Amino acid sequence: MAVLAPASLDELAMMVREALASETKLEIRGGGSKAGVGAPRDAAILDMRGLSGIVDYDRAELVLTLGAGTPLAQVQALLAENGQMLAFEPFDHGPVFGAPPGAATIGGVVAGAISGSRRLSAGAARDHLLGFTAVSGRGEIVSGGGKVVKNVTGFDLPKLMAGSWGRLGALAEISLKVLPAPAATRTCVLRGQDAPMAAAAMARALGSAIAPAAAAYLPGAAAQTVLRIEGFGPSLDARWSMLEAMFGPVEAAPDAVWDGLRTLAPLPREGALWRLSVPARHMPAIGNALETAGAPWLADWGGALVWTVLDDPALARRIADEAGGHAMLFRADPAVRSAVPAFHPQPAVNAALEARVIGAFDPLGVFATGRFQGDVDAH
Repeated sequence: MAVLAPASLDELAMMVREALASETKLEIRGGGSKAGVGAPRDAAILDMRGLSGIVDYDRAELVLTLGAGTPLAQVQALLAENGQMLAFEPFDHGPVFGAPPGAATIGGVVAGAISGSRRLSAGAARDHLLGFTAVSGRGEIVSGGGKVVKNVTGFDLPKLMAGSWGRLGALAEISLKVLPAPAATRTCVLRGQDAPMAAAAMARALGSAIAPAAAAYLPGAAAQTVLRIEGFGPSLDARWSMLEAMFGPVEAAPDAVWDGLRTLAPLPREGALWRLSVPARHMPAIGNALETAGAPWLADWGGALVWTVLDDPALARRIADEAGGHAMLFRADPAVRSAVPAFHPQPAVNAALEARVIGAFDPLGVFATGRFQGDVDAH
């Protein structure tokens, strides 16, 4: 398997044009933390890690521009040193596939629209992507957005690139809106709740002035409903009192519980891993269906994101369909990934529109490796 490693934007464009001329398929790859998503494929690897480093960091304006191949861990460390953070708290795929934590690149995070627990309150990766420079499947350098928040005068191309999973082009440089890190955080645990109780508790807290930054549910014998609040000390004190007024005496827990959610530590490391994006009100019914099937699961985003290990693709898709949501196959054996599309099936009209968009960026299919053939972006 050939590996191409561009070190500049011009070199990246040249490599894509050469691949077009030789009819070579290219698989865009950063740290490889998401290489196990989608069907197995035979394509040359376009290693983006050479396009890394900080291009510009305006701390006062909360804007960070950097190479797409920059490791996520490096980005998070830089922001932490400056009292800032990525608002969407990216989920870490590495441990899910047996890779080390922090192996992902920031470009891969954006291309996969990867957002963690804080998405509930701060928005998704696409909401914080201000601008980008990429090379399309035509071998052309394309840019969209910019380095300021209000810059859109037409198609919002950054939102199109976020969640495209490399099907439109290879991200070379991105500009992100970052946020100040909270002065302090506290995590409240409500124990012994079943799924309906947890869903009601999360909805009640999220609809109140408590304003949790994150809310999740871990079922099982030691079931936990966890709520995270962020801010300054006096504000946390006041909102903690509100939590006790709402639920009675509550237990504090270390923030490490969120680290476990970022890596899906509570779930088995073997078996087909599914991500269900659903209306939060359906979380109890989904949990019941999964427990009936003997499938371990957990819920994030106030119940709107359900992760489960389930070896029955038809059941996973049916559960999501009945809830009006989507089921994405995130991890499975190669044979399963070859037979089961990663993304949820979509209506014909949506599929036709998607095909037109992909055709505009990559008309000859240089990035069409078969990884997502027949699939739909479920973000």
